[in-house]
Amino acid sequence: MRYTLRLAIALAALALLLAGCAGSDEPSDAGAGDAETLTIAVIPKATMHVYWKSVLAGARRAEADTEGVRVLWQGPAREDDRADQVALVETLVQKRVDGLVLAPLDEKALVPPVRRARQAGIPVVIIDSGLADPGAAVSFVATDNFKGGVLAGRHMAELLDGKGKVIVLRYLVGSASNVKREEGFLAEIARHPGIEVASSDQHGGPTVETAMATGEALLTKFGPGEVDGIFCPNEPMAWGMLRALTAAGRAGTVKLIAFDTSDRLLAAMEKGHLDALVLQDPVRMGEEGVRTVVEHLRGKEVPERIDTGVTLATPANLSEPDVARLVHPPVE
Repeated sequence: MRYTLRLAIALAALALLLAGCAGSDEPSDAGAGDAETLTIAVIPKATMHVYWKSVLAGARRAEADTEGVRVLWQGPAREDDRADQVALVETLVQKRVDGLVLAPLDEKALVPPVRRARQAGIPVVIIDSGLADPGAAVSFVATDNFKGGVLAGRHMAELLDGKGKVIVLRYLVGSASNVKREEGFLAEIARHPGIEVASSDQHGGPTVETAMATGEALLTKFGPGEVDGIFCPNEPMAWGMLRALTAAGRAGTVKLIAFDTSDRLLAAMEKGHLDALVLQDPVRMGEEGVRTVVEHLRGKEVPERIDTGVTLATPANLSEPDVARLVHPPVE
């Protein structure tokens, strides 16, 4: 009896030991399936918007074309959830992914987790929006957002024949890419003394609904004839403002220029309610982001900055091949 009990205890202990060993060797959800596969986590600002789906399409293209690479796609539900994005980065660092491609929601809040990733030996490539500490990442793959804002300001000045009043509906404090667009627009408008900036200190917030509410307040403050043009630095801001203009019966009478594209904005352009779109290349951004971090991991020298280009789309050039490709990205 004593022997049987001792044998049972020994077998139970051996089973626990083997289970523990199996758990430590099993790859985590983020881990690679084998030693030769590189797991690259791509973390956008959010996951549902068409712009970020275009980034995913580019990341998947790089995954398909690059041997031994697995892309893991995770991001916050909303573009104002800094805490969730910080937690995602820290979790993926703990899971020991091989590399990170990150579009930071906040240029300051994401610096500490990116630094911790670097200290853990996990390289980070920043896409879309910069960090306050550029040296924390191995490369920055993005649009020249300031240049895009300049293009928007220049076209607005042409539409207004160099005179009138304009509004800039800002996005969120700390969103570096959007701030650069706003700054570029205002810098170009400043070169046209006949154009007055009626408002440039209001933020539309993270959603279409918050943008619409801010837009309605601005249109109440600046009635008919008191604003001639509006610039919105991204698609949700543009759609919220367009809804506010429509509700006020002023869509098509106020010149509207925005960043990024969507089917609803293109429909508004066809109606004459939207005058121009500044287009990025999010597919290229996702693809270059993944390729760059993989090349770094494989010992190749990578550029500190990769400019993915910026294009102005108007009703006159929508059918041109280079513009059409950006207007209708191959979203999964």
